Amino acid sequence: MVEPVTIAVDVMGGDLGPDVVLDGALQALRADSALHLALVGPADVVEPFAAAHDRTRAVAATEVIAMGEHPAAAVRAKKDSSIVVGCRLVKEGQAQGFFSAGSTGACLAAATLVVGRVKGVKRPALGQVLPAYARPCLLIDVGANADCKPEYLVQFAQMGVVYMESIMGVSAPRVGLLNIGSEDTKGDEFAQKAHQLLAASVPQFAGNCEGGNLMAGDFDVVVCDGFTGNVCLKTIEGTAKTLFKYVKDALMASLPSKLGALLVKGDLSRLKGKLSPETYGGTPLLGVKGAVIVGHGSSNATAVANGIAVAATTVRANVAGVIADTVARAGSATPGGEGEAAASDAR
Repeated sequence: MVEPVTIAVDVMGGDLGPDVVLDGALQALRADSALHLALVGPADVVEPFAAAHDRTRAVAATEVIAMGEHPAAAVRAKKDSSIVVGCRLVKEGQAQGFFSAGSTGACLAAATLVVGRVKGVKRPALGQVLPAYARPCLLIDVGANADCKPEYLVQFAQMGVVYMESIMGVSAPRVGLLNIGSEDTKGDEFAQKAHQLLAASVPQFAGNCEGGNLMAGDFDVVVCDGFTGNVCLKTIEGTAKTLFKYVKDALMASLPSKLGALLVKGDLSRLKGKLSPETYGGTPLLGVKGAVIVGHGSSNATAVANGIAVAATTVRANVAGVIADTVARAGSATPGGEGEAAASDAR
């Protein structure tokens, strides 16, 4: 029997409007009979939907945090915003997870300041599952911590291993350090120190991962600082979009190529789906209590549904609890003392 789970959903998050989020919420409910949703947003938006659908309840929020606002300042100033209220539901135990496609920085700040960090975790980190060729790869951090210490990357690796084992079903994940060469001595002082710590502290560590090998699938978890990770992620996303444009132009260039396009249309659609961020639904923020999944701002209904599903799976797998146990066993249970969310508005 599937464990009942309640996920709080930021109805006002995302670029496409609340109707798209509600459509995605409905898809998630239909796919998971044990799923319950707390829909957070303006009363006139969430209450009619909740009244018409089972396993949902409306939680009114009178404020919205815009994409351009300073994340931490907005979280402190707008305590009745949909993002803050959603995180508060998790803190108070009224929901076990939270999904939002709103401001990434605000989600990071609210999750850190309201939900709270897992004991022993110095900095929560965003991990993005990449559709690498051989098998999916988790790149962590992709924007939560622009400035890192080498020891943070050790915890990123530990949390990434837990996620890939619990959510992606990977046995004995291989961990890599994003670097400019495969040799142990490559990189700046930060990279070399991180390599030493990872080799000494993470049994799954398998060495450096060069940028060109990131999408090959040689590693299951690749760690880096949030600045590098975010630039890398957006470069991959932009490159994928550009390549599909080139392919489309080539297929539409002549009558023979157009006929060929009809033959491969289904294969190209499947490829596009495999590479699309919609497939994975959102980016998990690892290291906070509960499950917090941050969707892309352009999330459509399918991406929202998948993001909610990932949040529910993360709760059922007790990822936060396993991370807490892992960090404690690793002897890293000293709190970092940084209550301020080190959140760059990554997406």
